[in-house]
Amino acid sequence: MTFRKVNIFILVLVVVIFLLVLHHNILGLSDFLKRELSDSSPLGLQPVDFIPEAPQRWTEGRNDKEIPVVITASDNRLGGVIAAVNSIQQNTKSNVAFHIVTLNDTVDHLRSWISKTNLKNVKYQILDFDPHILNGKVKLDSEMPDSIKPLTFARFYLPNWVPNAEKAIYLDDDVIVQDDILELYNTPLQPGHAAAFSDDCDSTSNKFAVRGAGNQYNYIGFLDYKKETVRKLSMKASTCSFNPGVFVANLTEWKLQNITKQLEKWMVLNVVEEIYSRTLAGSITTPPLLIVFYKRHSNIDPMWNVRHLGSSAGKRYSPQFVKAAKLLHWNGHFKPWGRTASYADVWEKWYIPDPSGKFNLIRRHTDISEAK
Repeated sequence: MTFRKVNIFILVLVVVIFLLVLHHNILGLSDFLKRELSDSSPLGLQPVDFIPEAPQRWTEGRNDKEIPVVITASDNRLGGVIAAVNSIQQNTKSNVAFHIVTLNDTVDHLRSWISKTNLKNVKYQILDFDPHILNGKVKLDSEMPDSIKPLTFARFYLPNWVPNAEKAIYLDDDVIVQDDILELYNTPLQPGHAAAFSDDCDSTSNKFAVRGAGNQYNYIGFLDYKKETVRKLSMKASTCSFNPGVFVANLTEWKLQNITKQLEKWMVLNVVEEIYSRTLAGSITTPPLLIVFYKRHSNIDPMWNVRHLGSSAGKRYSPQFVKAAKLLHWNGHFKPWGRTASYADVWEKWYIPDPSGKFNLIRRHTDISEAK
């Protein structure tokens, strides 16, 4: 009996020691993960802010499916983001969550603008984009050192902004939405497609803009077909391009196909070989997207990206057409917060003035006089 008791005692002691070692290892792993997450993510993409009034709304909101909308915000275009968010929020009953990607020096201004206006109850998250992620992937032009806008590449890293989402919408900051964003979110994507864009040739708005456009709506306008690397891809130069300022993404497919890495590959290759076309100066985000999504993307309803309002083509649209559009896009040189954009008055209905007074609309003297 004594020998048996000794064996039982030894067995219990071994079990206790094993459990203590296991517990210690688990705590060590937990501390390691915490350090890894707190130091820096691999891409330097860090969440900066949640809704200060109600952070619990991320998990305790309405029961309907959340619609993630990713949009970028640079300080000199912040009014665009405010108008876009306001137009989306006012035209939907859906559970929209805004993921606003910005640079660190814009965070306080953006947070203040939202919190001091009627957008304070909007569900949002501010995320900081680290420009260093672009090192070696973007070639600086010595003649135009300010031509590179880091935030234009935020769309390449879409899964990092909404890591738990299966689907998301990306929007440029120069848009307003005139219909329920739920319809755009429900755009069907074909099996194996990671994104849905609006093709330039099929765009309803391009029927007004195509005259004199040259190669602006074809692959040859964005890629240098004289380069062997481009020719080896066997992509037809006459293939219709698409606009990447508004798109719906299947993030499950995006991750499976490693879309971000594919895009970075072509960015790096362009630094070495200059495979982008110079026909459309400054277009450095569209070419890699055109390559990666060549004949591998679905289409969104053209009325969900009525564009060219930032160019002279926008003047050809009738008021009836503009009113019927579900999303208006001021892509081009002229922005609706500036002097000469078409239908700036339509955009201004959704604009909320900056409480700090830092951001002001630029209007022509005649416009101001007529307003008085």
